[in-house]
Amino acid sequence: MKNDKIKNIIFDLGDVILNIDVPIASKSFAALSGKEQSEILSIFKENDLFRQFETGKLNEAGFRNYVRELLGLSDLSDEAIDTAWNSLLLDLPPERVELLQKLAGNYRLFLLSNTSSIHITQVNKILEASTGIEKLDDLFEIVFLSYDMGLMKPDAQIYLNVLEQAGLKAEETLFLDDNLDNINAASKLGIDTIHVQKPLTILEYLKDYAV
Repeated sequence: MKNDKIKNIIFDLGDVILNIDVPIASKSFAALSGKEQSEILSIFKENDLFRQFETGKLNEAGFRNYVRELLGLSDLSDEAIDTAWNSLLLDLPPERVELLQKLAGNYRLFLLSNTSSIHITQVNKILEASTGIEKLDDLFEIVFLSYDMGLMKPDAQIYLNVLEQAGLKAEETLFLDDNLDNINAASKLGIDTIHVQKPLTILEYLKDYAV
């Protein structure tokens, strides 16, 4: 149901705007290394690899070198690592972009994503191939990315920083995310939320806002 107080809408990226399949990445790294997928997941989790990259503690070169170190593959190319890491990124349906463009006539739109620079480069390529739009920045007033902010959802501070930087009031702001922890954290701050759950998409959840 539409909340008439809403003036601003913040979108998550993965499985909200862009379709993703997170396990594919660990499968890809397993194929590169000859290790089992479960071992890859364990290695990366124990060493906090993705969190370090997605909060900017590792830059692109640092991430790639750490992957080589953890997998024991010193000759693994940058391209091979990037391709494996990006394999979880699927398609970006043009109708979701059309919805964003329609909503932009009545609301201030923002993106807030836990992500990495390698992913964003690839997402922009997918976006342009799908819609002709060159980059996410062309769809949103501000694009908030975890690796730039040094924070990740569901840390309350990341939402507070977004509200402050964009000059938003929590009660006038709607946030959409597929992760329940992220939704709950935003809700505690007074932000209105929608938990996006497949098979529904933002097309269904926001139909009342797009009229």
